[in-house]
Amino acid sequence: MASGSSPLSLKPDFDESAARWAAFWAGEMLDRPPVVITCPREGVEGAPRPNYWTMLHDPIEDVVAATDAWVRSTYWGGDSMPQFSPGFGPDIFAAFLGAELEFSRGMETRTSWAVTYVNDWRDVLPLEIDTESRYWMRMRDLCRGLAEVAEGHWLVSHLDLHSNLDALESMRGASKLCVDLYDCPELVREANDQVRELYAPVYDIFYEDGRMADVGTGAGWISAFSEGKCNAIQCDFAALIGPKHFRELVVPDLTAEAEHLDHCIYHWDAPTALCHMDDLMAIEAIDCIQWVPGAGNPPLVEWLDLLEEIQKRGKSVMCYTTIDELPRFHERLDPSRLFYSLSAPSRDELERVVEWIQNNT
Repeated sequence: MASGSSPLSLKPDFDESAARWAAFWAGEMLDRPPVVITCPREGVEGAPRPNYWTMLHDPIEDVVAATDAWVRSTYWGGDSMPQFSPGFGPDIFAAFLGAELEFSRGMETRTSWAVTYVNDWRDVLPLEIDTESRYWMRMRDLCRGLAEVAEGHWLVSHLDLHSNLDALESMRGASKLCVDLYDCPELVREANDQVRELYAPVYDIFYEDGRMADVGTGAGWISAFSEGKCNAIQCDFAALIGPKHFRELVVPDLTAEAEHLDHCIYHWDAPTALCHMDDLMAIEAIDCIQWVPGAGNPPLVEWLDLLEEIQKRGKSVMCYTTIDELPRFHERLDPSRLFYSLSAPSRDELERVVEWIQNNT
């Protein structure tokens, strides 16, 4: 690639932003932290983002065209990279293992969830990817179709996989899986070990289908960027278990997933999961934490003490914020160990925000 050129037509300043992301993953900073900030693109008719339902049911060519229109109707400012993470909902890993997905109706996002189907773990072990299922074949076709149109313009980001115990919860149900941890722990351990072994091959297949090695990829549904393998990882089920089970089951899962990736962000959800702080922070391969307080709790900006503690433990933090709240984060946190994610109403306002961060770092 010639000096000064960009591998993405929708990101002319690609090299500059890629350098900021590389510094971020190294725990360093160039001139300012990365800023993921978008706004509607001027002079382009707005296009809706394809939802889970349409991605599964509409003709592939229609989904690809709609996705391309959505990406092109967005202005990707700061260090945001034009990208799209395909998906049929958060329980997609369970669907790859044999679960059926059920979709909501009358909602813009058309969210989905897995229909639980495991009555006895002995009836479904060993767990294997159903490569003949419509979910698996459709996602492979979708990723390949998106990669074809995206090439040279935007990125296909990875999937929101929800593997590990999250996949087992989707197959069995939360309360029943909690009981299983005491009634048949050896079966849960066996199932969990098998899902852990499946993460890497599943990741790699879609990494290849989406041509993510060509330029780089985002952290799944979190619009970060890495020139290598990257994703958001999580175990939301951790909010329902104590430290013993977290250390026994979840720590090995997250360690294996994070070590398979060049860089990753851990989606840490709900105050009841805070009891795992020490064990989570000890997983060296996790680079960054996205703390989500959960519904009914104070917003992220009210958790600055926790974010500071995370940074002191050697992890970076993702700060999803508003324009008005951003200065509160910037005043308290180490800018070399964070990145911002927000939206702006216009290009002028977007540039003002980026300039403010530049001048105040």
